[in-house]
Amino acid sequence: MDGPTCLPPQTCGCAMSNNVWTRRQFLAATAAFAAAPVLGEGSPFQFRYLLPSCMYGTMRLAEILPEVAKIHADGIDLWPKVHGDQREQADALGRDGFGRLLKEHGVRLAMTTRYDLGPYGLEKEMEYLHDFGGSLIVTGSGKPPQGSLKEAVREFVTRMEPHLAVAERLGVTIAIENHGKALIESPDSLRYLADFAKSSPRLGIALAPYHLPQEPETLAGLIRDLGPKLVHFYAWEHGMGCMTKLPKDDEMKQLPGYGSLDFGPVVKALRDIQYGGHVEVFMHPVPRGVPILPTAGEVTAAMNKARVAFEKSLTG
Repeated sequence: MDGPTCLPPQTCGCAMSNNVWTRRQFLAATAAFAAAPVLGEGSPFQFRYLLPSCMYGTMRLAEILPEVAKIHADGIDLWPKVHGDQREQADALGRDGFGRLLKEHGVRLAMTTRYDLGPYGLEKEMEYLHDFGGSLIVTGSGKPPQGSLKEAVREFVTRMEPHLAVAERLGVTIAIENHGKALIESPDSLRYLADFAKSSPRLGIALAPYHLPQEPETLAGLIRDLGPKLVHFYAWEHGMGCMTKLPKDDEMKQLPGYGSLDFGPVVKALRDIQYGGHVEVFMHPVPRGVPILPTAGEVTAAMNKARVAFEKSLTG
C-alpha cells in the first residue's frame, strides 16, 4: 500500500510569487498544509510520514528537500550535528532564506530533533518551530534514576511543567524518545510517562522500537498501553545494532524489510489505536553524520523499500 498522497504545490502556497514571503503569508500557508485532511470520511487507515534529514548525512538542504515528496512524506524533521547538520544549515540561511527554500520545494518544517538541547532547554527552539508552522520537538529525558523509577518519572513530568506552559502557548508538543541509558528507556518507564503526562497535552512519547525488546507482541501491547500519548513513531528495529562499524548490508538491517523483526503486530496495534502522529523510517549509520547510502537517490529508494515493508500488514 502506498502512503498518503502528498499535497499539490498550490495547496501549500507554492503557487505564490517568487517574492519573499511575509511571516504572515508563510504561517498561513504552512498552517493550511498541516490542517489539510489526509483521509476522507470512511477512508482506510493510513500512515503519515516525515523525512528525517539525518538519513542523508550532511547533504545540503537543497538536495534533500526534493526527496520529501518522493518518500510520501508531508514534511521534514531537521536534525543538528552530529547526526546531520541541516538544523545548522537552516540557521546559516537565515529565517527568510530558509523560508524561501521551503517554499521553492513545497515542503513544510514539521518538527526538529534536539537531543543536544535537552528537555529543559527548548524555549528558543519552540519559538523557531512555531514561526515556521511546525508543532513537534523530539528530545531525551536525561540520565537513569538512582532510586525509584516511578518517582523519577513523576518528578521529570513535574519539572517539565513550566516548559510545557511555553509549549502550550506556542502550539508545540514535546515528545520524549525512549533511549538507552536514559530515564525513559524501558517499557515500564514509558508507561509511567504516559500515565503521569495524561493531563499534559503538550507532552508525548516518541517511540523507538530499536531501544526496546525485539518482541512484536510486546511492542504491540506497549503501543496499545500508550494510546494517545504516542505522538511519534520510528519504523526502526535493532537489527545488528548501530554502535560499531558493520558491513553495509548488516547495518541496513535496522530498517523494516531489511531486518528480521515482524512489524505486523506493531502496525496492527498502531491501526487499532488509530495512531494519528507521523512515522519516520529510520536508522543510524556508523559513523554518525554520514548518509545511510552514498547518494540521495539511493537513500530515498531504501526508505521507500522500508516504508512498503512496514505498511505491508495493513493490506496483507
